[in-house]
Amino acid sequence: MSEILFALLPMAILVISMGICKWPGDKSSLFTLIITILLAIFIFKAPVQEIGTTLLNSSYRACVTILSVIWIAVFSYNLLLHSGKIEILKGQLAAISTDKSVQVLLITWGFGGLLEGMAGYGTSVAIPAAILVTLGFRPLFAVLVSLIANSEPTTFGAVGIAETVLAEETGCPLPELCKATIQQLFPFIFLIPITLTILADRRRQALPKNLLLGTLVGGVSYLAQYLTANYLGPETPAIIGSICSIIAIIIWSHFHPSGQKSSFTNGYTARQIYQAWSIYGFIILFILLAIPFHFKGTALLLLGGAFIGGQIQGVKTKKQLVLLGKTLVQIRTTIIMVIALVGISALMEISGMIRLMADTLTTLAGNGYAFWSPLVGEAGTFLTGSGTSANILFGKLQVGIAENINVEPSWLTAANTTGTTAGKIISPQSIAIAASACQLQGKEGEILKQAFPYALVYGILLGIIVALGS
Repeated sequence: MSEILFALLPMAILVISMGICKWPGDKSSLFTLIITILLAIFIFKAPVQEIGTTLLNSSYRACVTILSVIWIAVFSYNLLLHSGKIEILKGQLAAISTDKSVQVLLITWGFGGLLEGMAGYGTSVAIPAAILVTLGFRPLFAVLVSLIANSEPTTFGAVGIAETVLAEETGCPLPELCKATIQQLFPFIFLIPITLTILADRRRQALPKNLLLGTLVGGVSYLAQYLTANYLGPETPAIIGSICSIIAIIIWSHFHPSGQKSSFTNGYTARQIYQAWSIYGFIILFILLAIPFHFKGTALLLLGGAFIGGQIQGVKTKKQLVLLGKTLVQIRTTIIMVIALVGISALMEISGMIRLMADTLTTLAGNGYAFWSPLVGEAGTFLTGSGTSANILFGKLQVGIAENINVEPSWLTAANTTGTTAGKIISPQSIAIAASACQLQGKEGEILKQAFPYALVYGILLGIIVALGS
């Protein structure tokens, strides 16, 4: 009995330090790592040399596999900000329609999903929310719909890093994980666009239009994500799905004009549009070209696309190098947090803590655990603010339990990453970023209160889907 309490201690410390003491993620994870090392040595009798080797290997893996992608993904977004071309993208989006349902769907689900697929880590909530405020939406509403829209795309966000990391941490085949992920998220790819359109326009007479528009966009997005996830891999579903959604919404707007004139102009030259989209365009091109060759250097592809796109946008090489350095400083807390979390996960595995937790949870929940598996991922994202971090923390645990209850490991492991999409809606980090972008500092509690019911229903429905599929 005492051993299981010690095995649970790292998770408990992480919950208390982040959730109750409100310590930042880097400080909480570092403190938890130190405690985990002490537990591994003195309670679980892991050899000191093995602990040292494990920490070195996990740190190397964190830097090469995870942090390199995060660094360049955020850098590509910073290039867009520095060049000022983000304003052209904003103007183009705002000029498409004055229909509120179309605007919300286009900016949060379409453009926000594209930002999530390319960069993630807050940009996909902050920018859409800020654009909606400039269009006249209430700040609180803008934040809420941006948080809801930023749920489903996160599992394939930042060029699929969360899914890739989950496969590496658990040993589950990546194609099987992608397939299971899309199957579990199928209803939400329709439900979220429909919910967004209804929230944007609550009039009863607008309901048929909103249902049709949401279903159309959801169908297009699902088809694109299904094909890319199954045949190309985890790098492009969020990107291609969002681009297809944007195209579908634009076509819808053409055949269903609102009748009101937009105050924003779309009078940009072809050269300006090419420059504005060049960074993302080249990144997508390089990723697609690399897929047939099974090239794994995702960070190199991101860097190549960002560098060429930055040159086209007028950002010289010297300035790009400066921005690259500044981005590294910008994500310094993320670097510490990710290295510490990967270390915690690795130490808990080699010391037997994860196996002990898996056996105990199996005994307590039995075959009914499948329902709770997504809620574990949701809780992980609520704590860490990152689906990637939640997969690092709990991916191995899900595999252990799957083996105990004779469920396909890829199915239960995928439930962890799909659960993170629900947790993103109420992630304190996402809420803080969105609140800052919309001048709502101090209103984080009100945002959480409004967002929580959506995350709760999302998690329960997902639990039912996973339980039925297991």
